[in-house]
Parts: sequence; C-alpha cells; structure tokens
Amino acid sequence: MATAIKPYLRLSGLEPLVVRPETNFINVGERTNVTGSKKFARLIRENKYEEALSVARQQVESGAMVLDVNMDDALLEGVQAMTTFLNLVQSEPDIAKIPIMIDSSKFSIIEAGLKCVQGRCIVNSISMKEGVDKFIEQAHICKSFGAAIIVMAFDEQGQADTKARKVEICHRAYKILVEEVGYDPQDIIFDPNIFAVATGIEEHNNYAVDFI
Repeated sequence: MATAIKPYLRLSGLEPLVVRPETNFINVGERTNVTGSKKFARLIRENKYEEALSVARQQVESGAMVLDVNMDDALLEGVQAMTTFLNLVQSEPDIAKIPIMIDSSKFSIIEAGLKCVQGRCIVNSISMKEGVDKFIEQAHICKSFGAAIIVMAFDEQGQADTKARKVEICHRAYKILVEEVGYDPQDIIFDPNIFAVATGIEEHNNYAVDFI
C-alpha cells in the first residue's frame, strides 16, 4: 500500500528542506540583504560579486537553512543585481544547496529572481495593498514557478495594526490563494507585521499584545 505524502512545506536548493511539525526554528541567513548588511550592499554596488558570494557562503557555513537575497537599494538596478547574483549563486554548489528566499518590495525584482533559481524557493513577499486583482496576478506567477509565498498583512486600506485587522486580512488572502489561485495551504506563510512597542504613543500600547 502506497504511503500518503504528508502536506508539509517542501523547499529545496540542490538539497531538500522539508518543514515538519517537529522541525526546529528555520534559520534564515539575512546577510545577503542590502538593507541589512553594509558590507554586502557595498560589494554589490561596487560590482564585486565574487566577494559578495563569500558572504553567502559564510551564511551557509554558519548554519543558514534558507538564504534571503534582497537588492532593494536606490543606488542599484535591482533586476540586474538580483539576476547577476542569483545566477552566480546557482553556479556554486556549496551555496546553492540551500533554498533561496527572494526578498523584495518590487515584484519585477521578485519575478527576475524566480527565473534564476533552481529548486523550490520562497517569495518574500506579496500583499493586497495594490488590490485583489494584482495580488491574484502575482500569486499566479509565483505558483507557476513552484514558489512558496510569504503574504504581508496589508490590503487596500493599509498595513494591519490590530489583531482584528491582521486576522481579517490573512483570512481573506488565504481564501483567495487557496480557492482562486489553487495554492496548497502549506505553501502559504503569513507575516502579520511586527511593530515597535513602548513608543510612548497611546494608540500603540496594544501592539505587543496584538502580535502575541
């Protein structure tokens, strides 16, 4: 009798990563993000891609299970930078063995990245801030490349800042992705927004409670 395939999130670079209920914390390497690493940003701006690869390699050697790549910098041509770097990453088996997280606020950069990666990646992220039609269009593109997706709790009215809004937006996005786009539930990851706490502004007093 055939064994049923469990509905787990399955990612891959050259090697598989299956996220099971008993899986521990997924360590995402974020030093290959120009917004989070001054060194990496400088190397990319100076077109020192070979040196930038060493940052990615160090992330893998330090235990990263997924490699986050972000090229959102006003001084960069994001599509070109993402394409160049990911193509180089894919040629390095010691880096390409782990899944890629294509991270950008610009879908053109995400789509460029999707065309470069082998295996099964994560898109970070899409949302309904530009409306449902655009959300569905982008989700279909991500699905056509076999990518899992991170969905921001953000819609046409703005970013969710209360528990009720977070639940409302995530539930709405989930129904659209599963019922209209055909996404498997295990391939959807929600980012419910984390806001700064203890800002001193009264209306922010419940941010920590709402997140928890």
